[in-house]
Amino acid sequence: MSRILVIAEHDGQHIQQSTARCLNCAQQIEAAGADVVVFAAGDSPVAAEAANLAGVKRVLLVAQAATGSLAAVLAPQIVALAGNYDCILAPSTTFGRDLLPRVAALLGAAQVSDIMAVVGPRSFKRPIYAGNAIVTVEVPDGQPVIGTVRSASFKPVESGAGAAIETISVNAEIPAHTRFIELQTGSSDRPDLQSAKIVISGGRGLGSADNFNQLYALADRMGAAVGASRAAVDAGFVPNEMQVGQTGKIIAPDFYLAFGISGAIQHLTGIKDAGTIVAINKDSEAPIFEVADIGLVGDLFAAIEEMNKQLG
Repeated sequence: MSRILVIAEHDGQHIQQSTARCLNCAQQIEAAGADVVVFAAGDSPVAAEAANLAGVKRVLLVAQAATGSLAAVLAPQIVALAGNYDCILAPSTTFGRDLLPRVAALLGAAQVSDIMAVVGPRSFKRPIYAGNAIVTVEVPDGQPVIGTVRSASFKPVESGAGAAIETISVNAEIPAHTRFIELQTGSSDRPDLQSAKIVISGGRGLGSADNFNQLYALADRMGAAVGASRAAVDAGFVPNEMQVGQTGKIIAPDFYLAFGISGAIQHLTGIKDAGTIVAINKDSEAPIFEVADIGLVGDLFAAIEEMNKQLG
């Protein structure tokens, strides 16, 4: 029987869906479920949200002042809790990718990155070479399993019966060389890119930042999130937070619509788990057509106009 600790990712008010997906992975390792640790203010509703997820045995609330989820602050506290667990998991998001390597280093253990399938309690599948190959890795006996979970590979768990919440204190030396100043984030009424069921993305073929406004308008009509290729980000058309791909966000929407994206392997890595992929590009040799379920060779702006007409 594996004792599993899942590190909750949240924004101070709500649990991120990546945590619910991470719990799915935990249940495949150990059917009995996992403990979830929440680092948040004592009056935060996050712990209660975590307790209502299926597969949660109990929630450990480590009450603390807002720290912006700094990895340097959280890692020593997780290490202090690690002795009670065989396996520590976090989402393979910006949060988890920053935090788990620090935890592994402090524990002197190797980390398994981007877990996409569970083979056994200590054996997992993960992608390499930008997703061109899948390898099976095994954690040696005697070492804790420290792993980030590829959110796109696991469906989020449903609501549960409600687990107990325990407020605990952790005896750990917190480093003073890193401190939280403020968190700045853009606001949008569109769905979150990593949890949206429909995603519309644009590439360098859009030509300019102004032309992305056409995608925003179409997305608003479809109830979709908007993403972009790295080429569009590097060109300055959109901010980095919209990047989809190996070095951006890895997503798994039900429907992915790509406008003017050639389909470099780094981008395809981020969308491989999408349900249906539709690509529109004027280049008939674009690599994205090799993975698209539906492909249209033509002018993307004409396609956007026609889609708006069909939507009425």
